[in-house]
Amino acid sequence: MINKQNLWFITLFSLIMVLSIYYLTMSDDTLSTLNVNSNSTNNNSEVVISENETLVALKVADEEALVTKIEELQNILLNNSSSLEEKNNAYDELQNLNKNESTKETITKKIKDTYKLDSFVSIDGNNIKITIASSKHDTKLANNIIRSVQELFSDTKYITVKFGN
Repeated sequence: MINKQNLWFITLFSLIMVLSIYYLTMSDDTLSTLNVNSNSTNNNSEVVISENETLVALKVADEEALVTKIEELQNILLNNSSSLEEKNNAYDELQNLNKNESTKETITKKIKDTYKLDSFVSIDGNNIKITIASSKHDTKLANNIIRSVQELFSDTKYITVKFGN
């Protein structure tokens, strides 16, 4: 049986691990989300959106959903009225979330190292969705990315590649 002190340690360590991996893999480009250029003659503001900003928006939305899910699971784990089975399921799901985050980082790093492209990865069971920051829509490149990502897994995954502009 897991006591409260060990449970707190595991949940806080998991949260710290996920957040530290996220911040370590952030590039300097992702820290600046908007570039605003002012025109001094008519005081209009022009917002320039780059390809990386799409990925930043996807990453922020994914991170918010992850934090919300972790909080829900922690509430189940810390709730005295939750049954042992509910707590075990919540703990298993928390471990699965950590595993998925690690897998996302591995895939993102492989795409960055191999193809020199920024990407966003979303994992839902056996489905892996990859969004590439490129205005060039290349089916050969997408096929190569799918093959290189599939090499990371022993079982078959359903991988889709989308090019964002």
